[in-house]
Amino acid sequence: MNTQKNYEIARQIYAERGVDTDAALERLRKTPISIHCWQGDDVRGFLFRDRALSGGIQTTGHYPGAARTAAELRADLDVALSLIPSKHRLNLHAIYADTDEEPDLIDLEPRHFASWVDWAKERRIGLDFNPTCFSHPMADSGFTISSADPDVRAFWIEHCRRSRKISEYFGRELGTKSVMNLWFPDGYKDIPFDREAPRYRMMTALDEARRDPVDPACHLDALESKVFGIGAESYTVGSAEFALGYAVTRGIAYTLDAGHFHPTEVISDKIPSVLLYTKELMLHVSRPVRWDSDHVVILDDELRAIAQSLVRTGLIERTHVGLDFFDASINRIAAWVIGTRNMLKALLLAYLEPADELRRIELCGDYTSRLALTEELKVYPFAAVWDYYCERMGVPVREKWLETVRRYEKDVLLKRA
Repeated sequence: MNTQKNYEIARQIYAERGVDTDAALERLRKTPISIHCWQGDDVRGFLFRDRALSGGIQTTGHYPGAARTAAELRADLDVALSLIPSKHRLNLHAIYADTDEEPDLIDLEPRHFASWVDWAKERRIGLDFNPTCFSHPMADSGFTISSADPDVRAFWIEHCRRSRKISEYFGRELGTKSVMNLWFPDGYKDIPFDREAPRYRMMTALDEARRDPVDPACHLDALESKVFGIGAESYTVGSAEFALGYAVTRGIAYTLDAGHFHPTEVISDKIPSVLLYTKELMLHVSRPVRWDSDHVVILDDELRAIAQSLVRTGLIERTHVGLDFFDASINRIAAWVIGTRNMLKALLLAYLEPADELRRIELCGDYTSRLALTEELKVYPFAAVWDYYCERMGVPVREKWLETVRRYEKDVLLKRA
């Protein structure tokens, strides 16, 4: 396969439409994806591994080789990152603290994550963070920061306060802003009588959790909504309206998760609306199958539409693109590689669009040309540009990366108990 020759042909074809492929690849190189650590061990973490998952979170499958320690998880991530072109970020949950101590969530400090910062420094990547408001005895009632019990509420407020300091520490040490995503599983299984009080408690508790000043150059709060969850089918406190309203009025980021809306809703059309009212946006890109099932991201129509919404009008500059899926039925490293490479492919496809021409055509009311051109672009030689990019970035071209994963599976993963 002559990757360079194929690229030169593709570059000429795109140039005839006014698209600079070299510039598109440079834009892609500068677009980091926040890769989620929890794919590597099925959202177990290292603090409370004996606890069953709760908060509506489920993983299915028993594929061998899940990481059991922070060292194993970092080794697995190193393999995945070696197969994904360009530099990216890692998104950590609080339960992934790397320590010989046995801290509770309200005891966590930056020092419990020092090994992660050292690892990130060596690889010159950034870290993002999440408080873990599930799979804990203080979440067993189905409520955390909106609980009517003041002791429960105080526990989660303190956890979020400490999480913000950890996130700020990441940003300060690594020189790149850490986005801390706030998500709570709070809700009722059956129809509630009072729908307002839990939301008022969540609002005031969030204000309390965020009272400590942090350096905005090092840390950004983001609030994630959800339509419903397992065990909270009838009422979710942190609904889309609540989370967006809080984000807008408090000047923080709003998090759009691809699986957190009704089955017929998509987030691609929400992106340009949300960014009219918030300065920044966080994405959790996953693949919902009928709902929030968090399947590995594939290059489907919605993923392409998400990338188009970000790129066509420059909204990518105000968006933090993160992934959120977990599949225990397949090789976990392969899941990271497949999902992240697909997110990058979708962004590259959007960067390769002749945006100025399409915008002019639309403003002129020439919808015939708009449809014709957008359809023809689907069969432009995008693959040749992607292959060249992978080769230039020093990662395997096309499916050759699977050989490395299979070898690591045989030599390392299958030997784990």
